[in-house]
Amino acid sequence: MKAIPVTLLLLPFFLAGSTVSAQFQPDKDSVEKRFLVNGAYRHHYFSPEWQQYLDSALAILPGEASFWQQKAMPLFKQRKYEAGMIYLDKAVALDPAEYLDYRAFIKCIFQKNYQGAIADFNTAKIARYHQGVMDHGYDFYLGLSYLQLTNYPAAKAALLQTIRRVQESSPSAPVHFLYYFYLGIAGYETADYYTALDFFNKALIQYPQFSDAGYYKSLCLIRLHRELEARETLAASWKNFKEGYSIPEDNAIYEPYPYQVKGWMYSYYMQQLKLR
Repeated sequence: MKAIPVTLLLLPFFLAGSTVSAQFQPDKDSVEKRFLVNGAYRHHYFSPEWQQYLDSALAILPGEASFWQQKAMPLFKQRKYEAGMIYLDKAVALDPAEYLDYRAFIKCIFQKNYQGAIADFNTAKIARYHQGVMDHGYDFYLGLSYLQLTNYPAAKAALLQTIRRVQESSPSAPVHFLYYFYLGIAGYETADYYTALDFFNKALIQYPQFSDAGYYKSLCLIRLHRELEARETLAASWKNFKEGYSIPEDNAIYEPYPYQVKGWMYSYYMQQLKLR
């Protein structure tokens, strides 16, 4: 009888094993259910368990961009920006269409890397990945970034473009009060106080208790030597501030937004206007 090589005898078993292995390859849904839904999400995102479960998921699916983003997210909220950016960069490299504009938002609001934010937002605009991120269009964040770089003409242009886009897409919808507020800031910074007042008033029509808008409106009134109006405006702003009415963006609990007013900022002007 002709001998059959052992390797040929074992081949069906290797093939069968390969088939079984292929059938049971982990997919995103199963890994997400096991390590995120039934793991990380049962703990606070600042807890060590959150990171441990994400590490386990990434050990199985290192190419899943959303897991890298979930690993990065708590670190930004703990102001560990450089550590978080290592993981977010991985998410962007794997899926730029989903995460490039999110990274731009993180650079703008959390990391205060405004040049980096502008670069990412402009790339996302050209690629047309999304209409916006975190409830606002890209031009809004570009406006904030330019404000923080003291490029006031570019900031005004970006914020006006934001309003134009809103009015074109939803003519009956109110313009967000933050768009008017930051246009008011651009006017204040360039000593265009009448224009600034107009924008602050528009913001206050949308959000009457908006303490930040009231504060900067009072500063404009001081500059225009309208002390009585400034005194009334600042007193109302201080009351609204103490009651918690400020910038109501979700992430403002983690990071102050540009030009967001703090309590100590009232002291000098209240003293100047004899409110104390």
